[in-house]
Amino acid sequence: MKRLILVRHGKSSWKENLPDDQRPLKKRGFKDADLVTKAYVATRDEPLILWSSYAVRALTTAKIFKDKLNISDGDFHVKKELYTFNGSQLLKTIQTCDDSVENLMVFGHNPAMTSVVNHLGDQEFDNIPTTGLTVLEFETDSWKNLKDGKTILYLFPKNLR
Repeated sequence: MKRLILVRHGKSSWKENLPDDQRPLKKRGFKDADLVTKAYVATRDEPLILWSSYAVRALTTAKIFKDKLNISDGDFHVKKELYTFNGSQLLKTIQTCDDSVENLMVFGHNPAMTSVVNHLGDQEFDNIPTTGLTVLEFETDSWKNLKDGKTILYLFPKNLR
């Protein structure tokens, strides 16, 4: 059994003229991450490995979850391949996860997040919103064989306010 938790980064700021990967979170991004982690903590599985894109908005969101969920530094990894907007590329990166890992939480970007959730899960979403979290469960022992997943939970900030 594998459990994949996909989290789209929090709401980011366009205020400064920065390169895309350096855009910071807005205040709302911090508030939404707090809401979603509080709702998620009751359903969380142990142990949990976190992977994040290096983009500031995704990495900041991931660090909020890391702190609130008490994830150790050894279980937190930044992966340059997760800075992608392409669903196929995101899935290929997820499939590189070591099979000893049962619960993987990935922080990344749209439209890749929505694409992977819709491709692997059994519920369709028009758009995974910023700080949206979805949990997919798979009857497999290998990350390389992800298919026919069950969407067992989705937490979107607007539903938690």
